[in-house]
Amino acid sequence: MALALRWPNLTAGPEWGIEPVPAESRTLGTFDNAVLWGNLGFSLLLLVTGSFLVPAMGLGQALLAILVGALIGNVLLALAALIGAETGVPAMVLYRAPLGIRGSYLASVATMVRNVAWGTLALVLVSEVATTLSERGLGWGARPVWVIVFGGLGTAMAVLGPIDVVRKWFRRFWFWLVLLVAAVVGLSGYMEFGIPAMLQRAPAGGWPSFWQGVDLVIALPVAWLPLAADYSRFAKAPRSAFVGTFTGSFIATVWFCALGVLYLPAVNAEDLVGWLLGGMPIGLMALLVALMMEGDGAFANVYSASVSAQNVAPQASRRGLAVTVGAISIVLALAVNLLHYENVLLLIGSLFVPLFGILAADYFLVRRRRLDIAALYRSDGGFWYRGGVNVAALAIWLAGFLLYNWISPGTVEWWVNAMDALFAGLLRLPFPLGSELTWLGASIPAFLATFVLYAAVGTWMNRRRKPAAVERAGDAG
Repeated sequence: MALALRWPNLTAGPEWGIEPVPAESRTLGTFDNAVLWGNLGFSLLLLVTGSFLVPAMGLGQALLAILVGALIGNVLLALAALIGAETGVPAMVLYRAPLGIRGSYLASVATMVRNVAWGTLALVLVSEVATTLSERGLGWGARPVWVIVFGGLGTAMAVLGPIDVVRKWFRRFWFWLVLLVAAVVGLSGYMEFGIPAMLQRAPAGGWPSFWQGVDLVIALPVAWLPLAADYSRFAKAPRSAFVGTFTGSFIATVWFCALGVLYLPAVNAEDLVGWLLGGMPIGLMALLVALMMEGDGAFANVYSASVSAQNVAPQASRRGLAVTVGAISIVLALAVNLLHYENVLLLIGSLFVPLFGILAADYFLVRRRRLDIAALYRSDGGFWYRGGVNVAALAIWLAGFLLYNWISPGTVEWWVNAMDALFAGLLRLPFPLGSELTWLGASIPAFLATFVLYAAVGTWMNRRRKPAAVERAGDAG
């Protein structure tokens, strides 16, 4: 019997917007979730991030930092996916519970900015690879054409929505091509360099330290935290979402960060595109690197930006918002060149690690996984707080953000200097305290701080509301 390869019949599915997805419409299984997050996780940006860890660390220390960071970051990502799967609600609507309905708008704006910036970065990188390929093979770069092609593809996929894209596109052939490309990248590096001699020497020291390196790796899966529930709300079961999300993203993070440690320093991180194209079969395989590794990033960022925008403007069409966001990303990518992005990673981590600490504490401890879904959509419900904003939660988020940026290496330098001066005055310390704490990394302290603070504050607020609700019920009777 002949094997026929058919182009997937992609059609735009139901337009759920920000409403809860009904149980019968949740169709993504464990493998579907693993395929989705494996596709999103395999990225050329991971190669660059891995290269940041050396030569400050030796090979063993760098690989251990990758394993620890991938484990911590992807457990957080999988927990975010679990919440979305249990509720059927997108990410920014979930933040209405701890932040208030209007308070969640601030998280939505931060997420939209993050998605546009990250989607633009993905388009810049994919267009750089494709431009280098076309210059070598055809004699002309045509960078604007590649930006528009890949940006248009990502936007079209975002308009269709995740169910069709994952089940009819990613699962059938895109994921397998991504695995093939990832394997070729690894084999090409090993055949060309083996284990580079520079990594067999003792660590050079300096930035990053071990835990700062762990922070960088954590920031990779954590960068997807504000998006996870947008996709896991379509999962068949919470277990499918948790296991699939963790497995796909963990494998991708470890695989490509390790390749970045091993091989990118040997060719200079600035020549990433040249190494990929020079060390692999010319032509189709090089184009697949660009298409497979980064094309789906544009889809995910455009789709989630449109869902986040709907949290603020529910009456707007999600598909119309997706087209708008895609167009903005294309315009920005046409104007931006590839930049160093380690500080962007750390800034994203400083916003969303402490924010997720609040959501996790609220969902798992304060409400014990029993969330009043209907109240998330009502201005007269329990999540309106005062004027639609839970000021206490926003204050804790700010505190976590500032704590992260005090410990991390200078993403908000004026704050680092101010805090060091404050503690030097209060404790009469002869050294900057923030610098002494950098060995901890910032992700774990910031997450634990907001988790513990909101668990205490949220539990106290919850207990206060319950007697008031009982009293009102008695008066009504």
